[in-house]
Amino acid sequence: MGNLNHLFEPIQIGTMQVKNRIKMAAMGIHYPELINSDGSYTERGIEYFIERAKGGVGLITTGAMQVQNQFEADAHGTTISSAGQAYIDGMKPLTKGVHKYGAKIVTQLTAGTGRQNPVWLADGADPISSSDGLPNVWNPTIKHRALTADEIRTYYIEGFRKGAIVAKEAGFDGIEIHAVHEGYLLDQFATKRMNTRTDEFGGDVEGRLRFCKEIIDAIHESCGEDYPVLMRYSVRSMMKNWNDGALPGEDYVEFGRDYEESVEIAQYLEKIGYVALDVDNGTYDSWYWPHPPVYMPEYLNLEDAAFIKKHVNIPVFCAGKMIDPEVCDKAIADGKIDGVATARNLLADPYWAKKAEEGKKDTIKPCIGCHIGCLGRLFQGKRMGCAVNPECCAEIDYKYTLAETPKKVIIVGGGIAGMEAALDLRKKGHTAEIYEASDKLGGAFIAASSMSFKKEDKKLISWYVRECEEAGVVFHMNTPVTPELLATLVFDEIIVATGATPRTLSGIPGIENVEIINATDALLGKKEIGEKVAVIGGGLTGIEMTYDMVLSGKKVEVIEMKDSILGMEVVCAANGLMLKQVIKYYQIPVHTSASIVRFEEGKVVYSVNGEEKYVECDTIISSIGYISNTDLYDQIKEIYGDKVHLIGDSKQVANLLNATWTAAELAYTI
Repeated sequence: MGNLNHLFEPIQIGTMQVKNRIKMAAMGIHYPELINSDGSYTERGIEYFIERAKGGVGLITTGAMQVQNQFEADAHGTTISSAGQAYIDGMKPLTKGVHKYGAKIVTQLTAGTGRQNPVWLADGADPISSSDGLPNVWNPTIKHRALTADEIRTYYIEGFRKGAIVAKEAGFDGIEIHAVHEGYLLDQFATKRMNTRTDEFGGDVEGRLRFCKEIIDAIHESCGEDYPVLMRYSVRSMMKNWNDGALPGEDYVEFGRDYEESVEIAQYLEKIGYVALDVDNGTYDSWYWPHPPVYMPEYLNLEDAAFIKKHVNIPVFCAGKMIDPEVCDKAIADGKIDGVATARNLLADPYWAKKAEEGKKDTIKPCIGCHIGCLGRLFQGKRMGCAVNPECCAEIDYKYTLAETPKKVIIVGGGIAGMEAALDLRKKGHTAEIYEASDKLGGAFIAASSMSFKKEDKKLISWYVRECEEAGVVFHMNTPVTPELLATLVFDEIIVATGATPRTLSGIPGIENVEIINATDALLGKKEIGEKVAVIGGGLTGIEMTYDMVLSGKKVEVIEMKDSILGMEVVCAANGLMLKQVIKYYQIPVHTSASIVRFEEGKVVYSVNGEEKYVECDTIISSIGYISNTDLYDQIKEIYGDKVHLIGDSKQVANLLNATWTAAELAYTI
């Protein structure tokens, strides 16, 4: 890895000089553990940001704060415009802490969501937007009304003014406006398709951007012309219609903002004083663009960011799976962009920047694009975190010190949970030995990472193996653990991380005459998969592997007994929306509310509402979930008592977050 001279050279953003070209993009952390009732951050929230400043980021952007509470208070709680001295005093430790490490920090102020907020689904809600009649994203039968000019100025413009004043007094180096991006309220005003107004806030680009102009004018009047104001910006809407997003590479006609309109808007934003654009693509109608899941390509917005940079003279930062520091450096060197905006990379590894600068790219813990710990938890009303980094937003809890009495801990199972526990135990000075029954480390994640779009999952396994080796974790491969083996070993604690085993189908007529391959074996390539496949089970694994097989040219049909697919509450809407769009685009037959009646040669017969139907196939794959493997735990618990612990899927079948978090929580207590 060469010197990343371009990524780590300073950049001027208005009057603000930033030490490098790495911007921590805004992520909402609206949860009581992280944010106080006045909108300031708790000690836990402050520590989260400071850890990223320690990690070498040049510019930090805090999560969006609502500027008014007249319409969307339920979504954002206390607004920054109504915050007083307590907010200012509460935020000063944050800004001072970030500045201590040479980083700059701006706060993101938002006008809110307009047609994109589920708060409008409540009875008695007053759904607002730029124009009359816009359909709600979550329930298109709900139509929004246009804000009046008086409401815009009274509740929003004044809100931005007051918010900027308290932000500056709290020590923030500037403001980022949220946003002419992702289809939010300001985006609805800016985009012709979503703005049919005939008053001063509609019409040509100056009318549609009047909202944005009055915001920056109010901020400059109150905070000075030299106070930097940035804009979060989407080049294109990536919409085919309302609630109908375009997939990467799809040939479509842009329904929302296209290139021509985007150039006009970006140039006008520069003209009225915005000093930088933080660029991506998409709206909630195409939510997998601004929040790209694992199925989206890397650097998905780079070419559009490069396009818009040709038309403006202010810095352009690009967001969207900007994964490899070397690729980022080259994009800057080639003049495509001026800097990188990254969010989830810094959740997975807060030292992404420092490791890149020191030439240690391979030690960066990869984000896998799962959205389980970040966006998924946010929309469940839970404290934000990260599936691959249990310490994210919990930095204040994980203060490792060496144990007074180091212990020898045996870990049964070399999956992600087992390796996470081993790494954390080593931080405390304990001896960690992993016993793995097979010849490979990674456990169930080996199968999960086998799909073509899961490159970062493969990297995560490699990261764990390498970090464990460097930390001095001892591996015993091809060594199944039995009570008899344990009786010969010396140890202080045993951690059982034996994972889960696939559920099996049974009792269905004809099942004895067909071969049914479980999802794990199919993913691992243990069985040959034909060209016409029936997948039984429409959960996340079933749908993901269906997509992967379709990409390889196979014909696949899904049979799901429930009335909908992806029935896991932790599947983020961005991930689920893209998978459903994939099913639509590739015309993948998905049969819901379907119960298996019998198996025949070359057929799976199922019933929907009493009507028998069938899927022709040469391969049947069962993806109906997993059962915790507690066989060893049950055998040894009575022998060793409190010395025995369960983590990961062997404790409760869930997901990667459950594996890493249960491992870290346990290891920290030993």
